[in-house]
Amino acid sequence: MKNNILLGLLIAATIYGLSSFWSGTDSEKKYKTEHVVILVLDGPRWSETFGDTSFQYVPNLKHHLAPQGVFFNDFANDGPTYTISGHTALSTGVYQRMENSGKEIPKHPSIFQYYLKQSKADKRKAWVMASKGKLNVLGHTKSRGWVREYYPSVYTGKNGSATGYPADRLMWPIFKEILVDHKPVISIINLLDIDGWAHQNKWDRYIKSIIQNDKIARDVWETIQSDSILKDKTTLFITNDHGRHLDHVKDGYVSHGDNCKGCRKISLIALGPDFKIGTTVDNHYDLLDINATAAELLHIDMPTAKGEVIWEMFNNGSQK
Repeated sequence: MKNNILLGLLIAATIYGLSSFWSGTDSEKKYKTEHVVILVLDGPRWSETFGDTSFQYVPNLKHHLAPQGVFFNDFANDGPTYTISGHTALSTGVYQRMENSGKEIPKHPSIFQYYLKQSKADKRKAWVMASKGKLNVLGHTKSRGWVREYYPSVYTGKNGSATGYPADRLMWPIFKEILVDHKPVISIINLLDIDGWAHQNKWDRYIKSIIQNDKIARDVWETIQSDSILKDKTTLFITNDHGRHLDHVKDGYVSHGDNCKGCRKISLIALGPDFKIGTTVDNHYDLLDINATAAELLHIDMPTAKGEVIWEMFNNGSQK
């Protein structure tokens, strides 16, 4: 009798296990991704990137990178459309209206902290890299139990000192060296030039910065693909923290920060070994969903995060 019961339990467990595997509900589902990089091109307006059907300023993003991964037609910042709030959404998975000068730190722990706590890895395996010095706040939190605990490595601003706003052409070589030398498991990279020149009402420099960062985005992917450890094991998200006002709103492209479509609508290209290739997604997603998808790929449990995993871009389709 006992043998029959045990046999029945074994059969049931096997069926459940297979069902769990095929439905993708197994929390330990295996992915090829071992590293995730979130590249943020700070503040271009959709009308100067993918809204321009000539794609004259983003030829590498459109013609070289998007065909290797998944392009999103309806991607947005659905929270406060400012730099620190947008980056905080990516790192914590929660929208928070923050003081934008860098004097306020996130309320919630970040994906970097959750990873370092759960993996017990060296802090050099989690990186915040930003041209904008004020984005050093992404390495901190005021969440009880997390203050000064499991903080990631941070290199922001002039000499990595969290001051100033050095040009991207000076910062990208440093970020590239960090990427290759430390091979972080989870990292975010911010490039500021687009946003900086727009705020100064320098249209020509704004456009040149979009062209420059389009080239840097390609170099990020090629750097990953040319590294024997990162190659075929790294997922790259290329996105923005916010857009800019439409021409008829306030001072137009010079500023951002409200609910207009120009500020909300941004871009996303996702490339990686677990994603489809040459695919366009038309459903609506937002910044929080990058955080959720990165956490899923790396098996990071983030109970405070609010985003949804973008299952439809995975190789096996919906995994829900």
